[in-house]
Amino acid sequence: MTPAGMRHFHEELSRLKTQLLEMSGLAEELVDQAMRALRDRDAELAREVVRRDSELDAMEMVVDDMCIHLLALQQPMARDLRLITMAMKISNDLERVGDHAVNIAEAVGHLAEAPVYLEFPEIEEMGRLSTEMLSDALDTFVRADPEGAREVCRRDDRVDALHESLFRILLTHMMEDPRRIGAAMSLFLVSRNLERIADLATNVAEDVVFLVEGRTIKHGAGMEGDDRRSGADRRAG
Repeated sequence: MTPAGMRHFHEELSRLKTQLLEMSGLAEELVDQAMRALRDRDAELAREVVRRDSELDAMEMVVDDMCIHLLALQQPMARDLRLITMAMKISNDLERVGDHAVNIAEAVGHLAEAPVYLEFPEIEEMGRLSTEMLSDALDTFVRADPEGAREVCRRDDRVDALHESLFRILLTHMMEDPRRIGAAMSLFLVSRNLERIADLATNVAEDVVFLVEGRTIKHGAGMEGDDRRSGADRRAG
């Protein structure tokens, strides 16, 4: 590849990273809006989340087109090849984050109609953690930071623990008062979607380690000592 061609190639890679960051920003915004709609019982904001999901779908297609163009015309090797293939996978993960945000938004309508609407700090904490993990995972991708990516992976255990704790609490509420069953089931589905978002953020972080080091840490492989995640379940993998 000529120097001019190499310069053009790296400019294209930079644009690809920028597009992924924009996609990540929109995914985070949709999750945040869905959580605010849930907190405020704002049905209109929930509908806005559903409408805007199509923007995320369109951005995924743009990323895929950029990656296919780079693969077909530049024939990248080694780390550049891994970067492009990981970008396609990450864009798919981000699109799935949007789908989970839509699921949360759709639960708002059911909860607004519930006679007993339970509220739990675990839901708020899961929303905060999952969106932070998503943002930090994309940041480690841009900075090619495998240690930062591993730190994101470790946080997933906290989200899993909150999800399991909330399930036990909701089950107790349903047994004590059958009128709460509908609301409790909707909140459990919200919790489940937040857990899946954290799993997808972890997937992105694992891809960063593979991109930089060329080795996989999925399902705890290649993780040593404190880095090995106990009970790591890659349900979104």
